[in-house]
Amino acid sequence: MPDTPSRSVSPVVCVGAVHWDSLARARRPIAPDTSTPSDIIQAPGGVATNVARALIRLGIPATLCGVIGDDVPGRALAEQLGREGLCLRLAERKGQVTGQYLALHDPDGSLVAACVDDTILAEASPEIFQAGLASLAAEMPAHAFWFADANLPPDILKAIAGHAPSGRLAADAVSVAKADRLTAITGALRLLFANRAEAAVLAGCPETAPLSEIAARLTDRGISEAVITDGTAPALASDGSGFREYRPDPVAIRDVTGAGDALIAGTLAALARGYDLFDAVPPGLAAARLTVQSAGAVSADLSWQNLSGKPDINPV
Repeated sequence: MPDTPSRSVSPVVCVGAVHWDSLARARRPIAPDTSTPSDIIQAPGGVATNVARALIRLGIPATLCGVIGDDVPGRALAEQLGREGLCLRLAERKGQVTGQYLALHDPDGSLVAACVDDTILAEASPEIFQAGLASLAAEMPAHAFWFADANLPPDILKAIAGHAPSGRLAADAVSVAKADRLTAITGALRLLFANRAEAAVLAGCPETAPLSEIAARLTDRGISEAVITDGTAPALASDGSGFREYRPDPVAIRDVTGAGDALIAGTLAALARGYDLFDAVPPGLAAARLTVQSAGAVSADLSWQNLSGKPDINPV
């Protein structure tokens, strides 16, 4: 069951991808041109959805804003997310198919291939989101955090930046192909989550540059804080005035799906409790570790107690 906040925390508005995940974990290495015995699960997915679902488990009130189709999968998705405790602001697009993501994993948990059908979001117009965003801006307290993922088109990202409170907007770069969508809102971003390659795209520097240099370039471009991952190498957090590195602990991987989203959720959950960025990243890394050891994008073991090892304590 989701944690219940024991004291006042900042709510988080998550805007972005909402779709079904179909995740196959093969029982033997996947080979082309044949079927492979596998364990297959279905669950809600999409970056914003994964982050919002994880935040609820971490005791943070979360609102999910996105689009679904007027189809059976869309209605089933809304029902399940509602049961999990999310506040939903899902626009239903008539005649559109709810987004879907399909991932194939080898027995060691590594991702072999993935496909996504996100036409419903990629071709959405700002008008579809405008009423919901305006309503949320009026209802949410000024200390609420807002989070957006780069699955959203640039015009919608601009609309989100226009409604989010100043200094409270975070975003995920999602992929190298989509990272440059965030250039439309770099001046409004407080916090960027990205891997090395995605951050380099936004920083306008070589991917091989030191993470500290990439982070400094991001600061020059108006992004005051960043969390940059680098595979199994140390991650780096920057608050605009300094850097801190974090070495991930070795872990047995079952499924990499959602690890980055869990890092985001764990970090935002700590920020929502009043942690500063450098102290907020360790809970994020702990959430990612739990997630890669589990099947699916949100671990059943995810809780604030399991990340912090203690009840709500504000370290600031």
